[in-house]
Amino acid sequence: MSDIAVASGLGSNFRALCRLLVYLTLTLSLIPLQMLLLLLRLPGRYRLPLWYHGATCFLMGIKVVTRGKRSVQQPTLFVSNHVSYLDISVLGSLIDGHFVAKSEVGSWPLFGVLAKLSGTVFIQRRRHKSNESRENMARRLGDGRDLILFPEGTSSDGTRVLPFKSALFSVAQVAEGDSPLMVQPISITYTRLDGMPMGRLWRPFYAWYGDMELPGHLWHALAMGILTVEVEFLEPVEASTLANRKVMATHCHGLVARGVSNALSGCQLQVASDPNKW
Repeated sequence: MSDIAVASGLGSNFRALCRLLVYLTLTLSLIPLQMLLLLLRLPGRYRLPLWYHGATCFLMGIKVVTRGKRSVQQPTLFVSNHVSYLDISVLGSLIDGHFVAKSEVGSWPLFGVLAKLSGTVFIQRRRHKSNESRENMARRLGDGRDLILFPEGTSSDGTRVLPFKSALFSVAQVAEGDSPLMVQPISITYTRLDGMPMGRLWRPFYAWYGDMELPGHLWHALAMGILTVEVEFLEPVEASTLANRKVMATHCHGLVARGVSNALSGCQLQVASDPNKW
């Protein structure tokens, strides 16, 4: 029997069904409210997504452990590695900001609607549209709103950090506003399942990458137990102190890669120091 088949047996279809039904009930009931808040431009239009993502983490069995201090200076460009669509709820529960996503996300069933309602900035990959995307991002930062960027451009298996695309950092050089722009790297690491260190067997049920189909992958993730995700807010830096976007990308990548490595190593060290606990 394959490792994937063995791991599948550890999940619960009943648990997945219950989580999915509760999630859909919550989501569909809040969509009209968020539309109304946006229409009337009420302050709650920013607070509701923050609460919603926190509730989503709870419903999906995601335990978020944070380290470091989140930048409270606005605007801040938060820069994170990308493991899964679950990253959205994890980071969205911690940061009152707008995600930056590829334009294709806007056409996804349900998730595209949620992305638009939360103010996601969509990036056009076509060259003649790139300036427009950058201007939209700069406008949000100029208004004092924080942005959350995944500069890898895709997701990974969560054990390594892919190279950061420096072009995505160009917004930091054109952003205008009364306050200096801060850039804060964030490492996000999926470390445990039901308290046990997550190894090769379970990681594909949460990390979404390659040609994995979303519906089936989501179902398996919902069927599993309690997932621990470690988020570390690393040292922020003022964008103007970095020479150019390539230097900025390299700087952020180094810190994020180190953060992920430390989180994974820390989990392994705990097992080695007390193997009977696991």
